[in-house]
Amino acid sequence: MEATGTRTINGEDLAVGCFISMTTTLGEEIDGQILAFDKPSNILVIQEGRTNANKSQPSVRRNVRLLKAGYIRDFTLLGRSDEDPLDVKQCFVDLNGLRAREDSAMRQAEMEAERIGVGVTSEAQSIFDALSKTLPVRWDKTAIIVMNEVRVSSPYLPENVSGGTAAANERVKKVLEFERKRLNTRQ
Repeated sequence: MEATGTRTINGEDLAVGCFISMTTTLGEEIDGQILAFDKPSNILVIQEGRTNANKSQPSVRRNVRLLKAGYIRDFTLLGRSDEDPLDVKQCFVDLNGLRAREDSAMRQAEMEAERIGVGVTSEAQSIFDALSKTLPVRWDKTAIIVMNEVRVSSPYLPENVSGGTAAANERVKKVLEFERKRLNTRQ
């Protein structure tokens, strides 16, 4: 990435060090200082917030965001800074915050991966997804385990439901029947 240079948006040049207030195409509002712009990827590096004008007080921790310039819907130039926005004395990276975000993203990815059946048909995955909307489910190889007690085996018909209480079996069978009808109407 280049740390110098300008980016023109809506006819206005934005240079490294500029303070801007922007709205993204998703409606998110961001205020910050441009740290860099990478022309090949069209990515702005923005440090959120403003620097502390009172040099006797420590700088406030600020997030650094990477944003595709095409996702900026609207912006206002708030000013320019004569100071180097990449001064290592002013920059701070919250490693604990980054590690926490990474751990959270990894846990989320693992949970999502566990929801994908291995060696099952798209129909089986659709049935699993429908059951998961209202009931706790997990895969046990190619069988769907509902509420840790009811087992739904291939070919995932109501007669393939076993285990658990009678009430739990009936609930799972009803959801299976409904989902099969829904799948058949799509074809």
